[in-house]
Amino acid sequence: MELNRRSLLAVIGAGTAAALTGCSTGSSASGSADGPAEGEITLLTPIFEGADGKTLLEQKILGGFRKKYPDVKVNVDYTTYDQLNEKITTGLAGGLLPDVLMMGVGWIPPFAARKAIAELPEKLAAAHDYEERVLDPSRYDGKLYALPVVLDTRIVVYRKDHFAEAGIKKTPANWAELRAMAKQLTKDGRVGFDPFSIHLRQCWETFLFANGGRLFSADGKKVLFNDARGVEALQFFKDLVKDGSAVYAKKTDLGAPTNVQTGKASMMMTSSALWKQVGDQAPDLLKDDKLGAFILANRKPAMLQGGTLVSQSASSKHPAAALALVEYLATPESILGAAEQRGSVPGLRDLNDTSYVKENQFVDLSLQNLEHAVSEGGTAAWMEIREKIKPTLEPAIVGNQSAKDAIAELGRLAEAAIGRM
Repeated sequence: MELNRRSLLAVIGAGTAAALTGCSTGSSASGSADGPAEGEITLLTPIFEGADGKTLLEQKILGGFRKKYPDVKVNVDYTTYDQLNEKITTGLAGGLLPDVLMMGVGWIPPFAARKAIAELPEKLAAAHDYEERVLDPSRYDGKLYALPVVLDTRIVVYRKDHFAEAGIKKTPANWAELRAMAKQLTKDGRVGFDPFSIHLRQCWETFLFANGGRLFSADGKKVLFNDARGVEALQFFKDLVKDGSAVYAKKTDLGAPTNVQTGKASMMMTSSALWKQVGDQAPDLLKDDKLGAFILANRKPAMLQGGTLVSQSASSKHPAAALALVEYLATPESILGAAEQRGSVPGLRDLNDTSYVKENQFVDLSLQNLEHAVSEGGTAAWMEIREKIKPTLEPAIVGNQSAKDAIAELGRLAEAAIGRM
């Protein structure tokens, strides 16, 4: 049977038993990983991109793993986050899931609920000095199913020189101040604020959280974002566009020089990884101290916490080897290497005093504000819902649909997805 993207999402979203049962008969409990670490296993990863990333993973990180576990051979399957969900669901449907999987924040409940990934020994949660906030996305139903590798937070970066030129002496404390400053900074083809160069899903979520809203109930069975808090978050984007201080069509592509780098925007929502990108593409901005950053706030401060977690397949034929690799990829040495390569945030207190953290101001800011971090996801239906957020909300920004109607429609879609679980 040919599997297209729609049918693959249905496998995860609706929980088709026939597609998943045959894939979850292996090591579904941590105790089954007892025994020597040996055999040939596969690692699926959406990070360690490019030649530098491949060298880091295969030579340095896996080189150290081979020395510790000489009887384990690791084959690496590289993919991208855009293709990761489809690749995993294809593996589930075909019974060929990799032994170790790296996946995003919010992804653990959907795959743990389907018994696609194995529960990990709880002792691993105490193996290193994790911030508890960092560990939360690794759990489902109170049990540990993954370990954090790197975090990628969403913050606001601004041009200090633009602020000084406009006589603005402090960063905005709420949306009213943010909107006023964005208007003041918009001039000569420059937008005051660019919230759209990160994924619309992540941008809206960050504003939702800063507005005191939540995506779902604690048990993941009730939609909460379809209240006034969610509507106000989307309406704020419409207000910025109406003011002319934000333009949806002027968003920049991932990896391209951003609008704050080129001076086409005075503020923008972005990832903590921007520090590294600017250092590679426009180092004088850092040298001349022209960039600053702050955490979005309205009813409360909020910072979206994304990132990459590592988990063990429940169907691995070599569970001891798979578990050993999961543990190794979550060691401080492995995490620091991955963070430096991507410009990401290491989620271990052990690494807070490293030169990498101290020299990267956006990473340092993120670590100082982990108490305000909020993760997306939180429901076993997340993999279906996440795909629908951008196309459902976008018409309210680029078209005439009201924010209230767009949020209501997204709420209906989310409730239907949860109902199918």
